[in-house]
Amino acid sequence: MVGLGPKDPPSRKGSMHDVPKDLMNQIKILEDLFSVDTQKLKFITERFISELEKGLSKDGGNIPMNPTWVLSNPTGRETGSYLALDMGGTNLRVCEIELPEEHGKFDIMQSKYRMPTAIKTSTAEELFDYVADCVKQFLISNNEDQNIKEMSLGFTFSYPCTQDFIDHGVLQRWTKGFDVAGVEGKDVVPLFEEALRRKNVPIKVTALVNDTTGTLIASNYTDQSTKIGCIFGTGCNAAYFENAGSIPKLEHMNLPADMPIAINCEWGAFDNEHYVLPRTVYDAQIDEQSPRPGQQAYEKMIAGYYLGEVLRLVLLDLAQKDSVEIFEHQDLTSLKKAYSLDASFLAEIESDPWENLSETEILFEKKLGIETTEQERKLIRRLAELIGTRAARLSACGIAAIVTKKNLAPCSVGADGSVFNKYPHFRERNAAALKEILGHDEVVVKPAEDGSGVGAALIAALTNQRIKDGILAGVRNV
Repeated sequence: MVGLGPKDPPSRKGSMHDVPKDLMNQIKILEDLFSVDTQKLKFITERFISELEKGLSKDGGNIPMNPTWVLSNPTGRETGSYLALDMGGTNLRVCEIELPEEHGKFDIMQSKYRMPTAIKTSTAEELFDYVADCVKQFLISNNEDQNIKEMSLGFTFSYPCTQDFIDHGVLQRWTKGFDVAGVEGKDVVPLFEEALRRKNVPIKVTALVNDTTGTLIASNYTDQSTKIGCIFGTGCNAAYFENAGSIPKLEHMNLPADMPIAINCEWGAFDNEHYVLPRTVYDAQIDEQSPRPGQQAYEKMIAGYYLGEVLRLVLLDLAQKDSVEIFEHQDLTSLKKAYSLDASFLAEIESDPWENLSETEILFEKKLGIETTEQERKLIRRLAELIGTRAARLSACGIAAIVTKKNLAPCSVGADGSVFNKYPHFRERNAAALKEILGHDEVVVKPAEDGSGVGAALIAALTNQRIKDGILAGVRNV
């Protein structure tokens, strides 16, 4: 196989020379199951291109391809002070970003606030009152005279939204464990602005931003070769610029054909029809037991939220097989708990530097109460490599599809998210797969600038400039 595919030899750490035959046979089965060769990657990419096109059509498709009404990249000469709010699944981050005269530079001041678990299943008023309170606290703590000045705010709201305007977003569905009543199907901007008024905070939401769009804009701000923004973290997604003339579902607006519009792909929904992705029985099990079966097929195979669950299901299956001797006479109660393992668990296994994988031994004892033999740990290590590598290689298909569709090479891709930034070897495996698909290495995936903060502020600045220039497509509050 070309590149760093799943069938590459195991690393020197944890070599397989003393692994029993039954475990070696099982490792071979798993390698065959989780391998994605170059030909398959290219086949997936071709299908990906057609689904991207379908999402832009009047009829639509699995991939929503949501227009964001961000109409240009930054010039690097944006100036002023802006607020940015990033509402994530775990934390809420409020930032004040100063864009100075110096080209492509910025200063940032920020605070993080924990999202209480109860808030995630509360009401719209409770959720947005909490968010507004956090914004108020931030502004008071960072204004010495205690007078809160009016500022434009870029709101990073990384949940699937339909946007008719830059400061508008109807929530399609909650993700990341949220299930707040009274928000799905509603425009979240007035819900939040009403909460700001209740809290006497004189802030205007200038732009509602997805984190991928913010990543695209922030990365281009410091590196103008950036043409795509990606998130590889708890979930996965991408954004890029499309010409209005190539978006049939916007034909009724009679926009200039060459007008660029940033598209939030929401590509986690790729191949919901299960046409090309190499799903295993474990992937099918994850889908069937998820809150929304049949949705987010791509995301469920590559995103950090699911990697630990794949590992858990495979290990539990092996432990219950008579033909495989693994975890014998061990209490598997913790292993049987759904989503008890996350991507960081796999990352720790892959990072274990010892020949006998002693750190993995400690990890299993502490996390799961399971004692492991060295031979079992070598199988576990190889399984983690296979799952992590498959995710990285499949992730390259979406990037390659956009690059090929838009003929973007050579270019840079800005990527953010915990899996991209922290998972061992993800970048190298992703780069190798991208080169296999494209046949060249002219597309470089780089760590992104702060898309959810700086990107949101830049988009607020760009929106204000559009209003001044009278470019009002996709602008509502003028």
